[in-house]
Amino acid sequence: MLDDTDRRILRQMQAEPGASVATIAERAGLSHAPCWRRIRKMEEAGVIRGRRITLDRRKMGQEVQVFLRITLDKTARNAFDAFITEARKIPEVEAIQTLLGRVDIRMDVAARDLAHYQQIYRDRIMALPHILDVEALMLVSELKNTESLPI
Repeated sequence: MLDDTDRRILRQMQAEPGASVATIAERAGLSHAPCWRRIRKMEEAGVIRGRRITLDRRKMGQEVQVFLRITLDKTARNAFDAFITEARKIPEVEAIQTLLGRVDIRMDVAARDLAHYQQIYRDRIMALPHILDVEALMLVSELKNTESLPI
């Protein structure tokens, strides 16, 4: 169970993931050693699953991002498992999520440009097993994107 001090630490870590323990401790109103112990305890408990860097997609040469909504042929035995096993092998697929409702799968695909996306779609996505329908949504602009949780 997290207390208010843990939440203060987590807010600081989310605000600046690369901050040192000393900086986090100071901002959370703690000394270094107790802050470090709390962070370690939250890591061991799986509350903190890792720390990341965020890359600029465009500066890395990925100009196109497409979100696919995929409906699978659920009459096929093991359709989900077979689809996901193969979809995970496509390096340009950044995320795969299963959903309840009309759409079964949501996938995020990154590409250098539109021609590259078309190649990925034609050669890799459409070759995946058990696809019944695909709807593609191309990202035009990103107005908010955060992985931070409200704490």
